[in-house]
Amino acid sequence: MRRIPRKLVVDEHGNPVEVIIPWEAFQDLEEALGLDLDDTAINDLRQARRDREAHNADAFLDLDAI
Repeated sequence: MRRIPRKLVVDEHGNPVEVIIPWEAFQDLEEALGLDLDDTAINDLRQARRDREAHNADAFLDLDAI
C-alpha cells in the first residue's frame, strides 16, 4: 500500500478537520481516481462500458491494430 506524506490539521478539541498533502500526491490521486478526466473522456468511458456489457466487439480494436 502506498503512503502519502501529509499534515493533519485539528480543531481546538483535537478532532481532525483537514489534511494537507503535497501537490504531486494530490495530482496522482486525482489521476488514479479519474477525477482529472474531461466530459468527453468520461462519456467515452461510459460508452465503452455499455459496449462491453452489450458484448459489442465491433466497438473495440485489437491491440495489434493500435
